[in-house]
Amino acid sequence: MAERQFGPHTVNVSNEDKVLFPDSGITKGDLIDYYEAVAETMLPHLKDRPLVLHRFPDGLEGSGFVQQRVSDHFPDWLETERVQRADESSGSVEHPVCNKLATLVYLADQAAISLHRWLSRRDKLDSPDLLVFDLDPSTDAFAPVVDAAHRVVEFMEELGASPHIMTTGSRGLHVVMPLRRDDDFDEVRSVAQRMAGVLADRYPDDLTTEHRKRKRGKRIYLDVLRNAYGQTAVAPYSVRARPGAPVATPLHPKELEDPDLRPDGFTINDLPGRLEKQGDPWHRIKQHGVALSTVGKVLERL
Repeated sequence: MAERQFGPHTVNVSNEDKVLFPDSGITKGDLIDYYEAVAETMLPHLKDRPLVLHRFPDGLEGSGFVQQRVSDHFPDWLETERVQRADESSGSVEHPVCNKLATLVYLADQAAISLHRWLSRRDKLDSPDLLVFDLDPSTDAFAPVVDAAHRVVEFMEELGASPHIMTTGSRGLHVVMPLRRDDDFDEVRSVAQRMAGVLADRYPDDLTTEHRKRKRGKRIYLDVLRNAYGQTAVAPYSVRARPGAPVATPLHPKELEDPDLRPDGFTINDLPGRLEKQGDPWHRIKQHGVALSTVGKVLERL
């Protein structure tokens, strides 16, 4: 066990040579080093948001689990936020909150490979500042997902919004619309569903809002279900629990034109260098929040 000091906080890092990704030999130490390297860029995207952890103590060959509630053994200095469940009769959950480098390193040491964040912040939990379209492919072909992203981006711009694109590190893309925090989740989800409906009507051969996979055919599913209280989306720069340790990576708009773009094309091996050369495409996302009322008014005219 080795001690790492981050200001007043000590993190006891253990089993750094434990292999988490057997296909590539990536260890827990590599995961910790990655999160430490990208922390300056990643932490603003996590700030004050309740988190859900996807942990794999025995690596991808073991059985991972999803953790919402902080464990008793988590250090006292690790920030948390107790939130009421959507069904108020079900009580509350105390989620971890990651505002510090020490917390990010500690969670990585707990083999929290992936971090999923709320779409709202702790001071206004029912007022999201992000609206997410998850473009879910029905086949292994990625080109249709890119085409769908172009259409979602163009539509959001038509509505007066500033779309931000991210690879998921898995199979699809996220197109994120930053919001002013004026409305609750029910209102945001309603607008997201209306947006998805308009897009599916415009491009019925390519896009769908059909939940059932067997009815989608080869169309891209416009998943807006995560725009709800208590739901989460994978955080920017989070590693995914998939072979090769791919990373959910924000894109510069022109990168959507890259014929070699893949949803899992960026990994922990190249992300620190990418950030050093190109910076964070989402570094000003908070400045681009649109009023949901503005979007709704444009939708009414369509």
